[in-house]
Amino acid sequence: MTITLGERTARSKAALVTLDERFGLVARGDEYVERLYDGGRWLEGPVYSPAWRCLLFSDIPNDRVLRWDEVSGQVSVFRQPAGYANGHTLDGQGRLISCEQGNRRVTRTEFDGSITVLASRLNGRRLNSPNDVVVGRDGSIWFTDPPYGITSNYEGHAAEQEIDGCHVYRLAPDGSLTVVADDFNRPNGLALSLDETELYVVDTPERHIRRFSVKDDGQLVGGEVFAPCEAGMFDGIRLDASGRVWAATHEGVHCFDPDGTLLGKLLFPDVVSNLCFGGPKRNRLFVTATTSVYSWLLTTDGAPPPYQTHTK
Repeated sequence: MTITLGERTARSKAALVTLDERFGLVARGDEYVERLYDGGRWLEGPVYSPAWRCLLFSDIPNDRVLRWDEVSGQVSVFRQPAGYANGHTLDGQGRLISCEQGNRRVTRTEFDGSITVLASRLNGRRLNSPNDVVVGRDGSIWFTDPPYGITSNYEGHAAEQEIDGCHVYRLAPDGSLTVVADDFNRPNGLALSLDETELYVVDTPERHIRRFSVKDDGQLVGGEVFAPCEAGMFDGIRLDASGRVWAATHEGVHCFDPDGTLLGKLLFPDVVSNLCFGGPKRNRLFVTATTSVYSWLLTTDGAPPPYQTHTK
């Protein structure tokens, strides 16, 4: 099944707001943004695969993962049903790691297309509904677990919460699952710093991003507020190659310096849910915003993914 827009892309003037002169270092790219797709219900979890030259993203209420082909510009269904998948990333071998809200689990798609369940329970109790995920260079998998997929049938299956609280988890390379942060309201987007000594985590209803120090054993300490949200709430976050934090908000994408300064914004007509860097040089910002997927070519690269920095 192939889904088209009628035209390959639709372009509009990039609505940039510069708040700090340092934003000019990254915002000298295209003067326009491209709308790659407009046919979703609530789009989320974009991840770029260089091997497949495509962008995968979730259409959660429609229970499907869609695939935008970089060569043809066409969008097709990658997987349906998809367990009401939300966030995705790639591991050190380039395999797809997915948070399935409806199935209440984190999975890996193998090279042959089969699915391996990586985490679904803590001490015998089902997870809430894994939301977003990142992978470390050592193969560890970090994910958040708010209850959005079990509060109703809209983004999953209405069900009772079996675990007290909404936590941040680390799945170690040996398969052991531990809670690394248990003082969140609704943990959401997350990202590791370039040297992986820090972890940024969004607490959506609290309207801020927190920053933790990562100990050698994978435990977290600290957790001070890194940045508040001045436009609704934060959702997904990603880092660029200079350690700047790019965050999805209700008005668009906000760019923060590592010192916490809000440098600038890229505004959109729709509520933005998530983002990722991709393209051959990782300098194309892909943004999911309500029903649409947009892209913007800019003058910075995304942080190197684990499949380019993986150590055995």
